[in-house]
Amino acid sequence: MAKGKRRGRRSARMPGMGGMAQQLQKLQEEMMKAQEALGEETVEVSVGGGAVTVVMTGHQKLRSITIDPEVVDSDDVEMLQDLILAAVNEAVERSQGLAADRLTALTGGLGLPGLM
Repeated sequence: MAKGKRRGRRSARMPGMGGMAQQLQKLQEEMMKAQEALGEETVEVSVGGGAVTVVMTGHQKLRSITIDPEVVDSDDVEMLQDLILAAVNEAVERSQGLAADRLTALTGGLGLPGLM
């Protein structure tokens, strides 16, 4: 008998818990869809006045690197390496920013741990 009373009190104290679980389930599904979509979204970065262009997905996967043939100088390989490094690093930063923007839009800035 005491158990029956305790159950009744618990549900009275926590109304709407089923609704919250459904909301969390929906948020999780939307997060998964957003993560998948990030694989198709891209950022494009050009450095050195267009000498090197990098395209990267929202999953931080390189899609392409384009190098203007005019900047290919066998006497100055270091400059080309620096340009590629700068372009890739900036693309990673922008890609991470894109992912953060998309996922923050879903969570409403809740600051949920483990999401990013």
